[in-house]
Amino acid sequence: MPAANCLTHEQVKKLQKALKEEPNGEIRERILMLLLLNDGKTQAQIAQFIGVSINTVCHWCIHGDPDNRESLKDKRMEGNNKKATEEYVNLLLETLSKEPTELGYEFGRWTAHRLATYLHEITGIQLSGSQVRRILAKKKYVYIWGKYSLESKRDEEERK
Repeated sequence: MPAANCLTHEQVKKLQKALKEEPNGEIRERILMLLLLNDGKTQAQIAQFIGVSINTVCHWCIHGDPDNRESLKDKRMEGNNKKATEEYVNLLLETLSKEPTELGYEFGRWTAHRLATYLHEITGIQLSGSQVRRILAKKKYVYIWGKYSLESKRDEEERK
């Protein structure tokens, strides 16, 4: 049975304002569910109107608190825990600008794996090479290996 006018006037105004300002589409959808329920629509009508399952509407009409927008978020929206802090990223970019030989290494070029290993020794944060590559891609860094020319080693007489 629809619960028409189950929200106070202040709650309705707050939800309408949040509906206009919320950047996340899923939360806007959940706010709309609460507002439609308040208007006297059944959960089946709301599900058909929004295009979601009735179970979804039932869940958010029960668990959604009109006074607390955080209650409309689910665990998936929290995201992963990021290991790479801003200090780590800044140190990564500084390290990338230096030659490995300046830091006492024998190799002449940085790879993502070598950067990850070096930064693990310095910061204690262990990331994989692919994670380091993703960070560099987000920062718009592109690393292209130089192509070596072997013309200086070529014997022209033997080539003829």
